[in-house]
Amino acid sequence: MSRWFWLGLLAVPLAAQVETPARRLVRATGEGIVTAVPDRAKVLVGVVTQAVTAQEAAAQNATQVEAVLAQLKLLLGANADLKTINYSLTPNYRYPQGGGTPTLVGYTASNTVEVTIADLTLIGKVIDAAAQAGANQIQSLRFTVANPEPLRARALSEAAKQARAKAEAIASGLGLRLGAVFSAEEGSVTTPRYLDSREVTAGAPQTPIETGLVEVRATVTVQIEIAP
Repeated sequence: MSRWFWLGLLAVPLAAQVETPARRLVRATGEGIVTAVPDRAKVLVGVVTQAVTAQEAAAQNATQVEAVLAQLKLLLGANADLKTINYSLTPNYRYPQGGGTPTLVGYTASNTVEVTIADLTLIGKVIDAAAQAGANQIQSLRFTVANPEPLRARALSEAAKQARAKAEAIASGLGLRLGAVFSAEEGSVTTPRYLDSREVTAGAPQTPIETGLVEVRATVTVQIEIAP
């Protein structure tokens, strides 16, 4: 048998290819929205002080912050959930109108504390107590829930159902039938309700606060095979 015959036999397996048919899929995205009554609030209270020297600005700030913390612990208890989330000590400059070298005129110290409140009836009292004790910034108020996982699960379930319904509507409009789910991808975000600083400024006799509802949104994207 000639060597050319063997070469021909060897060439056959190398040239052979197996092609996988492309999947025919319908892709759709659904959104689920679940609301709940909040059971936690987080408020940011801050103290900003200015002085000629950095030491004076820092010392004044520390004194005011200690007074604020003491008042909050008196209201919320010794185990109050208080957390410093930002502190800065920065120089202040005066810039000449016609240009030139700026002049150092002092320093600004800033300390921001996050207060977590479990008893929502105390929100107004917390804001007023902090302001009266020396806090000169009430930056934000956020409502949330202590255990958001059940809400996320419900939102994901609703999103998946909506995604499936959308896919079925698309298939029906094209005269097709759906088969098995090929893939499902989640994307979820909790959207708490915010009040900006203009809405939470302290006032007498007590700052009024409406808690409203917290909202959890979830999205799910599915790919479903088209039945033969």
